[in-house]
Amino acid sequence: MSADVTPVAAGVVAPMPPRVRIQRRAVHGVLLLDKPIGLSSNDALQKVKRLFRAEKAGHTGTLDPLATGLLPICFGAATKFSQVSLEADKGYRATLHLGQRTVGGDREGEVIEERPVQVDRALIDAACARFTGPISQLPPMQSALKHNGKALYEYARAGITIERQPRQVTIHRIDIIAWQADRPETLVIDVLCTKGTYIRTLAEDIGEALGCGAHLSGLRRIASGPVDLRGSVTLDALTAMSESERDARVLPVDVLLSDWPAVHLSPEDAGRFLSGMRRRTGQADAERVRVYGPDGRALLGSAHITAGELIADRLLSPLEVQALQPS
Repeated sequence: MSADVTPVAAGVVAPMPPRVRIQRRAVHGVLLLDKPIGLSSNDALQKVKRLFRAEKAGHTGTLDPLATGLLPICFGAATKFSQVSLEADKGYRATLHLGQRTVGGDREGEVIEERPVQVDRALIDAACARFTGPISQLPPMQSALKHNGKALYEYARAGITIERQPRQVTIHRIDIIAWQADRPETLVIDVLCTKGTYIRTLAEDIGEALGCGAHLSGLRRIASGPVDLRGSVTLDALTAMSESERDARVLPVDVLLSDWPAVHLSPEDAGRFLSGMRRRTGQADAERVRVYGPDGRALLGSAHITAGELIADRLLSPLEVQALQPS
């Protein structure tokens, strides 16, 4: 036996090696993650946070485990603007299976009704047009909506149905991406809608309008506000990258605000704005603007303009502003 090895007596459990603590670091910006199927949004967030060793991270709106696609991950200073993405319009590509209704309205549920699919393109166009614009939706039981502190899907799993109230949403556009007369059961549509729209409910409603019923057999989020799947990266690809390669995929903090008007302040006004003081501006009144320092590149925060006054909404800290300064 080697002299530097200490024998372990019979029946004695050798001590476990100490856990290696992850050395966290400050990361600021937005990663456009292409979430895989079967993974919850929070699980995806935690995996990404570990890969980046980020001190602070959050996602911008839950994407169902059965759905894939765009899940913006905010790091550091960008988490202050995650609500912007939560409130933004969303784009989805949905695959509908016509002729079958299921428990829960998706492919995981048991088929509860089958009807013949006797439709043509004109009928499909009319059905989609019927659900374009402001509509009322009844939230499905398979949703994260809370009742007495529990998500509705928890009640659904226990076989309990909770009374729900209809909600008003707006479908801005429905585009028919794929449908073939010789395979009428499959309909693929792109939907641009306001937050809180339930695509599985929309699928069921379109099926009823067509007289054959339908369920959602596939769902992919393709856009959220000003960002979309272009520039997104999968979890597998991230895992295979080096840390510097991952960092290169992080977009600037203001990417979620890129469709807002920009305000640029002088050094003096920038300092006062960061202290929360209102500033006079010659720009038109606006509900939402992004505010920059004198170099035009360092984001200071978000604000609104009322009666010619720039009024801060969310401010970055001096340390965050310094961290975002171009190197």
